[in-house]
Amino acid sequence: MAQVVDTSDFYTGMKIRWQEGIWEVIDFQHHKMGRGGATVRTKMKNLESGSIIENSFRSGERFERIIFDEKPAQFSYMSGDDYIFMDLSTYDELPITREVLGTVADYLVENMEVQIEFFEGKIMGIEIPKSVEMKVIDTPPGFKGDTVSSSGKPAKLETGITITVPLFINVDDTIIVDTRTGQYLERAKK
Repeated sequence: MAQVVDTSDFYTGMKIRWQEGIWEVIDFQHHKMGRGGATVRTKMKNLESGSIIENSFRSGERFERIIFDEKPAQFSYMSGDDYIFMDLSTYDELPITREVLGTVADYLVENMEVQIEFFEGKIMGIEIPKSVEMKVIDTPPGFKGDTVSSSGKPAKLETGITITVPLFINVDDTIIVDTRTGQYLERAKK
């Protein structure tokens, strides 16, 4: 599904068709020049090749906005380099590669429900929840009174990523992580 939009409609995560490719707007800034017209500087990711570019567009330039079809699925397991998802309506298994998933693969935990995004029958990516509960598998111990040093310490999570957590977090704690920024939000309620 598609509709026509211009640069004033841009938002982070918007998908557009440009130069015969499908691009996701990662970041954008409106710039007003003295006597010239305004421009919009963008950072975009090509969803087919994975390449990231920066480009400037004239204010008001028009694009075709792409709206993906979505299908509910559940992350089941990994098989080699593929992440296997179960379609929740047909119970079919859908393998998706790490290249298609990108950084969201770092936040996939078993049985997580996601939305698989399709465009013209091709899997383009997945939409994951904004936050996820993850178990801490390795972190240095926090010492009582150790508040003079930095405000956090590194912690390795069950999927293998490392984030900064507060000093009171220990191994085997379950924490909530923001999947958009990769930052610690809070300790999970038991």
